Amino acid sequence: MRFAFTASDRYLGIIESFVNAGWTPVKLFTLPSDDSRVFPVNATLNFAVQRGLPIQLSPIKTEDLQGLSALGCDALVVASYSFKIPDWVPYLKYAINFHPSPLPAGRGPYPMIRAIQEKWAKWGVTCHKLAPTFDSGDILDREEFELAQTDTHDILDIKIQMANKRLAVRVAQNFALLWQNSTPQPPSEFWRLWSDADKTLNFISNVADILRVVDSFGIHEVIAHVNGYRVKVKRALGWTEVHQDTPGHVVHTFNNILVIAALDGYIAITEWTSEGLIPS
Repeated sequence: MRFAFTASDRYLGIIESFVNAGWTPVKLFTLPSDDSRVFPVNATLNFAVQRGLPIQLSPIKTEDLQGLSALGCDALVVASYSFKIPDWVPYLKYAINFHPSPLPAGRGPYPMIRAIQEKWAKWGVTCHKLAPTFDSGDILDREEFELAQTDTHDILDIKIQMANKRLAVRVAQNFALLWQNSTPQPPSEFWRLWSDADKTLNFISNVADILRVVDSFGIHEVIAHVNGYRVKVKRALGWTEVHQDTPGHVVHTFNNILVIAALDGYIAITEWTSEGLIPS
């Protein structure tokens, strides 16, 4: 099977599974990373360069799908992509997407945040047919796994990467049967992408609630308002303690550590960068 693919390094294992199963890659579609720490693409680019594949950094357009048809491409495998893909049906036999949730739950661009915040006991990844409406296509297969109450965003991200590889092996090896026997999804809620308000810490709340926000965003970092400044928080610790301090006030500093009062204890911001004064 000849296939084009989209990917970033976090989901490159999906593409490698297809190649290991005997599929032939013909083109990579990816995007320059605005934050190479969060969405690195160097390994994906190297994967394509080593195989002499054409690489496209601009969004996929209809003429690109026409070009894939001319290359004798059978399928498009979407493993990470930020843009809506045009109707592929006139040009390709197949198009599938690997989504980081157990669909139909978790439709949307980045469902992992909410999975941690809502303390889901199980999570998973899904391979589905690419459809005009995001994440709504018929399901080929899914891989589920347990989530611990202590799991953070970054743990979930690693579990998803590993589950995706297991799922991709099955899909690549049994593609015709899974495609033929795919099942429609029922209607489901669309989980929107977060806003700055969602990731801004509210110190007039419990320590556990504050740390849950920190844990759910992980490498994406959260925001704190400290002494009139907007601070991007990379890492924070916290504990409960009876006190008389005003929530939101800095009560202690040591080197780069800021200790801020919460409703029922303290939050220690240990890794952070200032983004300047909060606009009035």
